[in-house]
Amino acid sequence: MMITTKNQYESLTEDRAILYAKELNFFPKDSELDCREIGDGNLNYVFHIKECNGEKSLIIKQALPYAKVIGESWPLTLKRAVIEANALKKHGEFATGLVPTVYASDEELAITVMEDLSHLKIAREGLIHYESYPKLSKDIGEYLAQTLFHTSDFALHPFEKKRLVSEFSNPELCKITEDLIFTDPFFDHDTNDYEPSLREEVEAIWNNGPLKLEVAKLKKSFLTEAEALLHGDLHTGSIFASETETKVIDPEFAFYGPMGFDVGLFLANIMVQSITREAEERIVILDHIEQTWKVFSSNFSTLWKSKGIESYKDTEGFEEYVVDKIFTDTLGFAGCELIRRTIGLAHVKDLDGIADDEKRILFKKQALQIGEALILKRNEIKSIHAVIALLEELHK
Repeated sequence: MMITTKNQYESLTEDRAILYAKELNFFPKDSELDCREIGDGNLNYVFHIKECNGEKSLIIKQALPYAKVIGESWPLTLKRAVIEANALKKHGEFATGLVPTVYASDEELAITVMEDLSHLKIAREGLIHYESYPKLSKDIGEYLAQTLFHTSDFALHPFEKKRLVSEFSNPELCKITEDLIFTDPFFDHDTNDYEPSLREEVEAIWNNGPLKLEVAKLKKSFLTEAEALLHGDLHTGSIFASETETKVIDPEFAFYGPMGFDVGLFLANIMVQSITREAEERIVILDHIEQTWKVFSSNFSTLWKSKGIESYKDTEGFEEYVVDKIFTDTLGFAGCELIRRTIGLAHVKDLDGIADDEKRILFKKQALQIGEALILKRNEIKSIHAVIALLEELHK
């Protein structure tokens, strides 16, 4: 497909998006097109374009040069659009059918043109309303195993691995993660956002030296361990789903980092649902948590044995060491994510959307407790069953 480029960045409108779509030769030449801006995030415009009298459709996503939640005082690199398009294509090589197809990209306009997934629903929204996604944990476990293994030293020639590390250098968006997940929530920082009734719990976190030491270690891991090409922001708002289909979207935070980061962020956002649900509905979520890790670890092990190129891959104990490290890292990163989603800058609707003040505060206190426990006890917890037991113990 032809890729059109301009000499200067300009924000698209719905009318401009239609004109851009017509230049792509995706639609029949004389098609009448309809366009709606459907983005609900902070960093992008998202245009849904379809034929008025046909069935073809696509998505045009354009990165903004700033965060909408803050404005132009917080500028953002437009390079993230190229990183997102390339990450979707690279991950799509291995996680077949689990990411949208990229049709075209435009570096100057910071645009990615991709498959329309509007027949699916954002997983976070569906989960909040108790919709059933029976394939979610299996598909995400598979996605994680395929993308993390195949972009690591265990599958790549070292020259190719280092080339990809350079290609996916993403310092500006990594800095956002460094601040919002690993730093600001653990200090009295002006980006933090929490109800006054949580002040006691928040100050306890700020004054908890052992907790901050462990978070510092996790931040160091995030900064220094280029293990695999991560999605970088894998939560339930970055996943489209239905009963039969799962698609991972929005890897604009993609970079080379520790494998457990992607796994931990996803599990943390699923854990929020385990906090807000009761009875049978809660069991569904606990099953998702367990199955995600089981599918990931099983598929990773299969890939290790069948496709691994590391000289030491058959050395007794090495595979176990690698998987155990991913698991331990997963728990620590999940704990950081739970805390930042509760008292940091970017919250989640799963918690903030609860109208009952007493329930919302109770659930947020539980999220903080679980987050702290996962960080502090991550070296003691040896199985996903022990994680489930911890969630049960702290669920009141």
